[in-house]
Amino acid sequence: MTPHPCYETDDLAGFAAWFRQVTPYINAFRGKTFVLAFGGKAIAGPLAKTLAYDVNLLASLGIRLILVHGARPQIEEELREKGLESHFHGSYRITDAAALDCVLDAIGSVYLEIEGMLSQGMPNTPMAGSKIRVVGGNFITARPLGVLDGVDLHYSGVVRKVDSEGLKAQLSLGNIVMLSCHGSSPTGEIFNLQMEEVAEAVAIALEADKLAYLTDCQGVLDENGALLQELTADAAQNLLEAKWLTNDLKRSLPSAVRASRSGVGRVHIIGYDQDGALLRELFTREGIGTVISRESLEHLRDARADDIGALVALIEPLEADGTLVHRPREVLEWEIEQFSLVEHDGLVAGCAALYDYGGNDAELACLVVHPAHRRCGYGERLVGRIEAKAKAAGIRRLFVLTARAVHWFIERGFSLEKTESLPEQKRRMYNLQRNSKVLVKRL
Repeated sequence: MTPHPCYETDDLAGFAAWFRQVTPYINAFRGKTFVLAFGGKAIAGPLAKTLAYDVNLLASLGIRLILVHGARPQIEEELREKGLESHFHGSYRITDAAALDCVLDAIGSVYLEIEGMLSQGMPNTPMAGSKIRVVGGNFITARPLGVLDGVDLHYSGVVRKVDSEGLKAQLSLGNIVMLSCHGSSPTGEIFNLQMEEVAEAVAIALEADKLAYLTDCQGVLDENGALLQELTADAAQNLLEAKWLTNDLKRSLPSAVRASRSGVGRVHIIGYDQDGALLRELFTREGIGTVISRESLEHLRDARADDIGALVALIEPLEADGTLVHRPREVLEWEIEQFSLVEHDGLVAGCAALYDYGGNDAELACLVVHPAHRRCGYGERLVGRIEAKAKAAGIRRLFVLTARAVHWFIERGFSLEKTESLPEQKRRMYNLQRNSKVLVKRL
């Protein structure tokens, strides 16, 4: 086959490898419910069209999508055109009757713009041949905020109820549901709502698998400006008063914490100004933004028979380059109970094995961490788990054979010893050609 003129042969090989890597995510996400929330700045920005492409891709993979959009800059523009000023109390807009007209005009304009982008089908674009159906409706019942601290917020409101059954019915038909930042009361009044709170309420009502906020920041940053890739809900709560949070984060982070604590599987905060950020966050191990979960994404556990495929994928590259001795797959099946795993967000990120040679000796073997997680401390956590299991079994001496990680083990309490210090059974198996170093740690 002749390569496509836009690709070099090496690029095609890399594309194939990448496509295989995302397969577990495609399988895991099919049929799941995602709520995607983005403000009017994302729609007014230069990457709005590619965001539409990415939404189309998610829909084509069988993901059930609800989009929640805001319109803050568009509302400001409407107010300026009519000679009106913006007034806020805390994070809420004071929405009197005149401001409400501007809100509804801006929301309607943004809704139609997004609908138009999702209706594209031009040849030679990612949406060629797509048949996306976008539906809206009165799925959000609102109530007024009323008077806060003596200030009447007029037509600013909060979510009172979400029609979860109606939303589920539309999703079951394969439709994308798009919701705006407004809602109606049972008396027929319309209220201006915060986009972040609408997305939060919908995600909680549907018990969504993921809620993603596209914000003006790459993710949640620490005080030094470094990205915090993972946070528990409790850790995120501690950052709510941080002075360095951007305006978008001040609104989205509290909603993210509440959603996570209320049963939403994962909450992602990513930047809308990075092309493909949504796909990179969802379909790569390392991600690109911040993921917030109720509990830590990291999970250490014993391996099971159904983990063999994941173990093979993890250790094969190191067997191929000679770092690890090849293990026949039938041997791996027999020895699966000797392995411990670390999972990251449901995917196997590392492994290690413990082999008991009787008496006081045991071997730490096959310590592997996926390249995307080698700076996460998973290697140390796996070694700690193996040491704990060895101690519980009465082992007093743990040894490891390595040709390439000698200093790493020395830094963690192991010391170099001669081959003669190995148990007799292991000495008979020692491969002189590999010339692996023997390191020992007394427990």
